Amino acid sequence: HVQLVESGGGSVQAGGSLGLSCAWSGFTSETYCMGWFRQAPGKEREGVAVIDDLGRERYEDSVQGPVTISQDKANNILHLQMNFLKPDDTATYYCAAARRSVWVGCSLSMNFNYWGQGTQVTVS
Repeated sequence: HVQLVESGGGSVQAGGSLGLSCAWSGFTSETYCMGWFRQAPGKEREGVAVIDDLGRERYEDSVQGPVTISQDKANNILHLQMNFLKPDDTATYYCAAARRSVWVGCSLSMNFNYWGQGTQVTVS
């Protein structure tokens, strides 16, 4: 049974920083994509960043720079560090996981099979 549990959300003032974490279990694929997505009220869900089992990172163009994705493979934890936050960054943030074909890299538009429940980030 695959589980992804996000933590670290909260309220922060504009210009501040916040770090999110996602602990995963039951997901045993050696090749994978782990991603962060967000959904603001009244808007569609959008990708933020993705990382694969080799540590290769990809970011949504609009967030590249203030956002860093990383992983602790030993402890199965995915991180998202967000700096210089703006009110537009207010959203529910989700982590997601997918198995990756050995010959294909990750992208934010690919199908992710497993999702966490989300953690709220509010920037004011």
